[in-house]
Amino acid sequence: MKNVVYGYARVSAKDQNLDRQLIALLSFPVERKCIFADKASGKDFKRPAYKKLISKIKPGDVVVIKSIDRLGRNYEEILNEWRFITKGKQAAIVVLDMPLLDTREMCRGLTGVFIADLVLQVLSYVAQIERENTRQRQAEGIAAAKARGVRFGRPPKKRPRNYPEVKSLFLSGSLTRREAAAKLCIGTTTFSKWLKEDNSIQQN
Repeated sequence: MKNVVYGYARVSAKDQNLDRQLIALLSFPVERKCIFADKASGKDFKRPAYKKLISKIKPGDVVVIKSIDRLGRNYEEILNEWRFITKGKQAAIVVLDMPLLDTREMCRGLTGVFIADLVLQVLSYVAQIERENTRQRQAEGIAAAKARGVRFGRPPKKRPRNYPEVKSLFLSGSLTRREAAAKLCIGTTTFSKWLKEDNSIQQN
């Protein structure tokens, strides 16, 4: 049976465009019917098109991707998936943006496969470190903004004019919590929160 060349493309959001990746894959060439594409996060490999691709791969087949980050974004999972495809499925992987990441033995030999694995580990590690640094910078930025008094999230809901009256009726037992919340057109959770905030202010 003839070996098949598959292509895989991915973008993280539905409003993002796959065209650039598809053009690169078709130019390799990969037949259009053999290209699988997901519009999903790269946080894991639970993606419908990717899972379908994996189910079709046979020994000797080739999987082509434009760049390594299209495969995923988690360092350990990329390595595990890479090994699963190349060793478990006995297929080859070609990364178009990185010629060293080409495990086709007929073209590169065993040394080429070893170099590809080594380069992949280095690239994946660097990508993982960069993501961790980005998260740290974001956390530091948020902390600095909070220190300056910047508030995140939705603004607090304003108490309606009849709140003092309804609160008084509730505290006197004339209204249940649900009835009081209904009169204020809010949920019982919000009403309870307001009562708690009022109590905290009084104690201070």
